[in-house]
Amino acid sequence: MVQGKTKGLQSKASSSRHAAKAAAAPKKGKRYIPPKKASLVQQASMRQSLTAKINKSIETQMVTAASSGKLTIMKNASDTTRQGTQI
Repeated sequence: MVQGKTKGLQSKASSSRHAAKAAAAPKKGKRYIPPKKASLVQQASMRQSLTAKINKSIETQMVTAASSGKLTIMKNASDTTRQGTQI
């Protein structure tokens, strides 16, 4: 039988204390608080829809540019740097 404390085992009191301490402290980072006024709710929904439309259009432009050839965007960028160094 083990007499006295064992080295590797921890008591449950310390883990419950850690959980309470972690719950009390807020998480780092930006938090979004939804608006309550009707006009602000409308503005937020319009901003969200516009952002989604803009992101979708950018994605479609990138897909069309990338699908026209083998990495055309990167190829053009690398050709301009090579020409500049050879001169």
